[in-house]
Amino acid sequence: MFQPSSQHSPAEHFILHISDTHFVGGAGLLHGKVDSDANLKRLFRDFAKTQARPEAIVFTGDLADTGDADAYRRLRAFVEPAAAEIGAKVIWVMGNHDTRTPFRKELLDSEAGEQSVDMVHDVNGLRVIALDSTVPGSHYGEISDEQYAWLGDILATPAPDGTVIALHHPPVPSLVEPISFVELRDQARFGEAIRGTDVRAVIGGHLHFNTFSDIGGVPVSVASATCYTQDLNIEAGAMRGQNGAQGFNLVHFYADRVMHTVVPIGEFSTVYSITSEQMRAFASMSMDEVNAIFERSAEPALA
Repeated sequence: MFQPSSQHSPAEHFILHISDTHFVGGAGLLHGKVDSDANLKRLFRDFAKTQARPEAIVFTGDLADTGDADAYRRLRAFVEPAAAEIGAKVIWVMGNHDTRTPFRKELLDSEAGEQSVDMVHDVNGLRVIALDSTVPGSHYGEISDEQYAWLGDILATPAPDGTVIALHHPPVPSLVEPISFVELRDQARFGEAIRGTDVRAVIGGHLHFNTFSDIGGVPVSVASATCYTQDLNIEAGAMRGQNGAQGFNLVHFYADRVMHTVVPIGEFSTVYSITSEQMRAFASMSMDEVNAIFERSAEPALA
């Protein structure tokens, strides 16, 4: 898994992009139905089987559903050891459901209280900027004048391998009309702030579904939630949260491009199963030989 083909050099950087864990206080169920803890644990359990080694894991906000200190402690107690096992740095980003004081104290060991949580992380030459787009007490996102000045100063000096901006509210149009009021405000200004800089990608969450766009000449990728997702296959103007289709993103940085890949979370029936040895042998096989292997490996049909 994640091996480059002969026409591409290996990825220069690789990060996991996870969003909207929505842990609740006391390890309860989100909305009485969703086990947010179990979903995230399943993600890491299954990902460990791939033996992939991301350099960083970026969580783009709404880590705790109501900003409970207990939720942050429980999240950190699970994530940091799991990240250490795969050698990945953990980068936390604020979301509108998060509360700055417990977020800072429990995740960052900081007593800075209600200050905006804006941070710069170096990931082996790739710069990751955690930008706090939250407005305390509100669900919409906004970047202040002071933040834009800070961001401009940071971006004035290019990073060795470029920059990623991670924020909760993605600078994209809303596809769900009832929640358009919770978008990032003044998105055009954000686009101009990053245009012509070394920013290679903008990643966010908030929407509870995957989507992709661009702004200021930079691609934007939105990771789905690990708690529950928004069903977009419903009547216009309605909303439906569903306990299914959760996922996360893989972000690979190549010399000439950035690639975002969506990975679902959950148990799914197997259609066929091919070993890594068989996969390596395919290059020297005919199509008929390959098809025969697929047929032999297929799961028996249910009666």
